[in-house]
Amino acid sequence: MKKFNHVLTALAVSVAAMGATAAFVPAIAAGMAAGNPMVGGAPMYSTKNIVENAVNSKDHTTLVAAVKAAGLVGTLSSPGPFTVFAPVNAAFAKLPAGTVDTLLRPENKGQLTSVLTYHVVPGKFSAMQLRQRVQAGKGRAVLRTAQGENLTVTQMGRRLVVTDAHGGHSMISIADVNQSNGVIHVVDTVLMP
Repeated sequence: MKKFNHVLTALAVSVAAMGATAAFVPAIAAGMAAGNPMVGGAPMYSTKNIVENAVNSKDHTTLVAAVKAAGLVGTLSSPGPFTVFAPVNAAFAKLPAGTVDTLLRPENKGQLTSVLTYHVVPGKFSAMQLRQRVQAGKGRAVLRTAQGENLTVTQMGRRLVVTDAHGGHSMISIADVNQSNGVIHVVDTVLMP
């Protein structure tokens, strides 16, 4: 622990020497102390739940808006545990023009809920556990989603790839963002049931 505190102190001094604001240094230290990577420019805290962390990520504003529109805030704030494959804003931007706006309409809440819960797997699966399942499954791991259909995880080099029911691929760009009620793996493409 002493060594970790020395590292944090050295980091704080280095950042301060570069002219960072006083508020920035505690944020970095707190994020590191939580053992999580920064996501969307914000520290992710393992003591907060999925929703409490996601709302702070500037890369997940579309996902957060969709979760709110689908009425899933309560579910994703519950004890879980959940593994969430969380698409970034750029992932939603890859969808055909108008798709997000259409899904966010109140009359399409069922379809939106289906898409979002397709990104949620009951249980907590770290990247290491996913790799172990891929190895045990002779190159692929099949995960049952909260939506009811399957996702398939494979490995390409060191990176994990999640494939949806239609053969669409999404790469995990940031793995193992631990939450109080599970884990988030940031992905670069929206998965479609």
